[in-house]
Amino acid sequence: MTNDVLRLAAELMAIDSTSGHEGELMAHVSLMLESRGWRVKRIPVSPGRTNVFATCVHAPIVTLSTHLDTVPPYIPPRIEGDTLWGRGACDAKGIAAAMILAAEQLRERDCPVALLFVVGEEVSHDGAHAANENPGTSRVLIDGEPTDGKLGLGTKGAMRAIIRTAGVAAHSAYPELGDSAITKLVSLLQELPSLELPYDDLLGATTINVGQIVGGVADNVIAPSAEARIMVRLVSDAEEIWRLLQWWVAGRATLERGSMVPAMRLSVVPGFETTVAAFATDMPALTRWGTPYLYGPGSIHVAHTVQERVTRAELLEAVDGYVRLAEAALAIDRLSPARPGAS
Repeated sequence: MTNDVLRLAAELMAIDSTSGHEGELMAHVSLMLESRGWRVKRIPVSPGRTNVFATCVHAPIVTLSTHLDTVPPYIPPRIEGDTLWGRGACDAKGIAAAMILAAEQLRERDCPVALLFVVGEEVSHDGAHAANENPGTSRVLIDGEPTDGKLGLGTKGAMRAIIRTAGVAAHSAYPELGDSAITKLVSLLQELPSLELPYDDLLGATTINVGQIVGGVADNVIAPSAEARIMVRLVSDAEEIWRLLQWWVAGRATLERGSMVPAMRLSVVPGFETTVAAFATDMPALTRWGTPYLYGPGSIHVAHTVQERVTRAELLEAVDGYVRLAEAALAIDRLSPARPGAS
């Protein structure tokens, strides 16, 4: 049983848990937490996939939570000096390791703390949705994402969509006999930078990323179909953006709406440097777990890349940060008039 935060993170990273394939890691985490004295409950998500909820008291009030799924491809961990490299180093297995050690310190101080590790954050947030159906007694939720050790003031939301164009196949030597769906799609996508998108004084600009483009059947065939998958980073109401996308497409393509996570403004406590996250998190799907806070070690700028990494110093600072944040948030909660029995 290690209390070396870097090696604990590497232990979690040693098991591939790409989104949809988290079962082996979650089973390992369950057994590992039980061996460290936690009472563990598994929350079913889908066949072979569960969240892990670990408690030290009957009615925990503060929950430290992050996700243990990662984006592909799997990159095994390696430690070079005091730096941990590999998939999940900062997003978010290093965070989970820091949370475990922080929670054990809080447990020693008789803080009513719990740990919640979920699956599916990188795709559909299905782990968070499953957890929200089993909220328990938590009144404070501290979510872990790489925020460079700063406390989040807010997060952008995210909305996925698929744009599909249709054409008519023909021999490419006779383009006048066909109608290229790819040409239509490219023409549409070229207009994206000219769209007037919402701006928020706290969260900043709405952005749109074209993540995937597919279409056509062969080099010598006029493309009968094409599609692009986009992700909108939301700073305003999702319905406003959806209406804007429909106006932009104007019948030239079909739009299929995908998963959506709303933008959020978050709670803060004194004593932490603050930031605003341009990415989405599980928090909008965990509304029944308490007042939300966002904090974590590492940089989002290296997450999802082959350069993903985190240092021992960042993780150790996060252990202390989670302890301080949990105690401060708990103190605020106990003073809240909304809390049953508070004066």
